[in-house]
Amino acid sequence: MRSALDRLVSWFGFALAAVLLVAAGLLAYGSSFIHSNVEEQLSQQNITMPAVDRLETPAQKEALSKYAGQKMTTGAHAKAFADQYILVHMNTSSNNKTYEEVSGEYMKAVKTAPDAKETKDLGDLRQSLFMGNTLRGMLLNAYAFGTMATVAMWAAIGALLGAIVFFVLGLLGLRHAKRVDPAASA
Repeated sequence: MRSALDRLVSWFGFALAAVLLVAAGLLAYGSSFIHSNVEEQLSQQNITMPAVDRLETPAQKEALSKYAGQKMTTGAHAKAFADQYILVHMNTSSNNKTYEEVSGEYMKAVKTAPDAKETKDLGDLRQSLFMGNTLRGMLLNAYAFGTMATVAMWAAIGALLGAIVFFVLGLLGLRHAKRVDPAASA
């Protein structure tokens, strides 16, 4: 009885190892696919990270100095550029007002003084903030997908290690099943 139970548990361990091995392969493929896509899409934008002398704030220098002059190709590049370069310029130009706030001011100004220079300036600022938010959103999506690629790769490694552990345990279980004395297990 004990020998049969050892074999049953061992074969279940082999089956679990096979499932984890398949999962590891799929996760590794997914990680590679996502990583390649993020790199390809960002490379096509041909964005060069700003040089150190173009960085204005201490936060910009801390986040972007290590990437200075490099071509943007990773999610980490995209996040740093979106949060520490684009957003800083948007906030500087709008006195920390959001697109929604500036757009509301512009809509009111169009009704009260459609031809005023201030109205035109608000319209230009509104357009700049819209474009900045759009680019930030796209870059932060690249960052999110890059993060998913990293998580998938760690999950693949974990699944592979799990497969190895269950395979070894299955082998040890089969070895133990052979050693068990059939008369003693009755």
